[in-house]
Amino acid sequence: MTHSLTHSLTHSLTHSLTHSLTHSLTHSLTHSLTHSLTHSLTHSLTHSPTHSLTHSLTHSLTHSLTHSFSLSHTHTHTHTHTHTHSQTHSRMHTRTHTRTRHLTHPYMHACTHKHTHEHTHMSVITLEPQALNNTGITKQPDRLI
Repeated sequence: MTHSLTHSLTHSLTHSLTHSLTHSLTHSLTHSLTHSLTHSLTHSLTHSPTHSLTHSLTHSLTHSLTHSFSLSHTHTHTHTHTHTHSQTHSRMHTRTHTRTRHLTHPYMHACTHKHTHEHTHMSVITLEPQALNNTGITKQPDRLI
């Protein structure tokens, strides 16, 4: 890939990503995400120009999203779906719900914490000590005197 095409792609993606995320995320996180996206996309397209553009875009978007969210001290729930329409067209939909405690500096790599919350639906059944008779009706065990 030529330098101008790489530059054009990164500029366009950075601009559109910033525009779409500005209303839902904080400025600091948006800045971190766009910086990370630009860096990883440029790296991906420069060092592996033989890979398909779709693969490069998907990989760098995924990498930059992960990297940016780990740089910020937030509780984030993200659902990402990538739809590939052709070899040169990829579209990523991201729904993010963020509760922010504290945002670190976008370029600070030390002393950062990543909080991952996986929601697992689990049913817990607590059985009281009791006996089951043949009719399916429960009865209390005989008391010891």
